[in-house]
Amino acid sequence: MKVLLLVVGRVRGELADAVATYEGRARHYWKFECVEVGAGAGGSEDPTAVMAAEAERLRARIPSGAEVVAITREGRPWSSRKLADWLGERALHGLGDVAFVIGGAHGIDPELLRSASRRLSLSAMTFPHEMARLMFAEQLYRAGTILRGEPYHKGRD
Repeated sequence: MKVLLLVVGRVRGELADAVATYEGRARHYWKFECVEVGAGAGGSEDPTAVMAAEAERLRARIPSGAEVVAITREGRPWSSRKLADWLGERALHGLGDVAFVIGGAHGIDPELLRSASRRLSLSAMTFPHEMARLMFAEQLYRAGTILRGEPYHKGRD
């Protein structure tokens, strides 16, 4: 099973090293790839047009047959253990690739949200997409350590 993270934009500045660290760690546990697509809509400032253009670029990178999970504030909150168990079950039963999607500054296009089979929330709070990418990469790493019984995860859930 391949775990794909599709994100709008690049991470720059102080978060770049942390993102690289956790994405690298996640690769020890998963066939993991992060794909960045361009932000914006070619000069348009209209949020609807921006989200639609970003969604088109994201859709083009979703592998055929992959389960799409949108990471959005309006999604369902999962514990670290629930994410680990869900990914572990998918891998164990050969349920195919999974593509997690993080939108840009305006969020994820409503049509792309509707087409996702699941919506996952990292928090009810709003975060910059670079921060969401860091937090999700850390959770993928954590999920791998949970499934292998390694001592990284100290939580009860």
